[in-house]
Formats: sequence, structure tokens, C-alpha cells
Amino acid sequence: MNSTLPFFTHAPCNWTLFVDRDGVINYEYDKGNIKTKEEFIFYPRVIESFALLKPHFDKTIVVTHQRGVGLGTMTINTLEEIHHYMLNEIKVGGGSIDKIYCCTDVDRTTINRKPNIGMALQAKSDFPSIDFSYSIMVGNRLSDMQFGRNAGMKTILITSTHQDIILPHPLIDASFNDLWSFAQSLTH
Repeated sequence: MNSTLPFFTHAPCNWTLFVDRDGVINYEYDKGNIKTKEEFIFYPRVIESFALLKPHFDKTIVVTHQRGVGLGTMTINTLEEIHHYMLNEIKVGGGSIDKIYCCTDVDRTTINRKPNIGMALQAKSDFPSIDFSYSIMVGNRLSDMQFGRNAGMKTILITSTHQDIILPHPLIDASFNDLWSFAQSLTH
């Protein structure tokens, strides 16, 4: 269902891009969370994707579940090291991420656990100019899509890991094979 985005305009409104991490920016493992910087491997062309996306969005926000911290399988310092590496590589490649919000909670019902919108509300508090009706959530799971819908955003599914989702789907506005395909769609 690769598609164009009729809802996205290049008018002078301040669009915000929300992006999930594992399965969109980097490979995710079937056997648990990434626990070290060495396990964090970018998908092909992701760094270039952020450079292509940068002129189209006023803010780029990463919203990610990292319950390995809550489970004790990784430390907050290791998570920060991974994110420092990710941010630096994206910056060197010409892109940017304004802030990363992490849910490290083990409890799946907490306000910050997608599909709940706690991380979106944190972003809105930190960046009051964010308008969720001019925001896009890009993720690889239905919980990411529900998060976007719950906050009033448009949603883009990246089919890198969950290709079994039947499309069209009421939670999904468009889908792409990867972040690079989505980024390219905005330049046409």
C-alpha cells in the first residue's frame, strides 16, 4: 500500500514527525530488547531518510518503548549511550531529532506506554507549538498506529517487521516498506 499522502501539505504549517525507534530506525531483535550500542544497527538509508525528512517537519520526535531498563536487562546509562550514538550519526548525516521520549515502564497500562499518549503529551508540554492534527506518527506496530490515532495524528505504518497486518486498516493512513520510501514520498 505504498502511497502518496494527500493529507500532507507543504503549506507553512508546523508539521511534527513522531517516529518509533526499534523496527523503524534500527533493526529489532525477536529475542528481546537491544541491550548494547553494538546491537544497535541502523536500517539501510535511515540516516539519509532523516536528512530528506528534515525540511518537511518543524520538529522530529522519537517515541520508544525501552522496558529493558525497567526489567533491569540494560541500564539507563547504556540507553543514553545508544541514543547519543543514534543522534550523532543522524546529525552527521544531515538530519535531526529534537527529542527522544522513552517509556521504560514494565507495566503495560502506564500512561507513557503506547498506545496511551503520555509521550505525546510530554512532547506537547516541551514544545507547545506541536499541533497533533498536523503531526504524523511513523511506526511498525499497531500500538504505534493506535498511539497516533489516540493523539489525533495521521499514521504511517512501516512494514519492516509486521508484514502480516492486513491493509487497508482503519488505524493506518498509509504504509511504506521502510523510512526511506516514506521520506522519498514527501519529495515528489
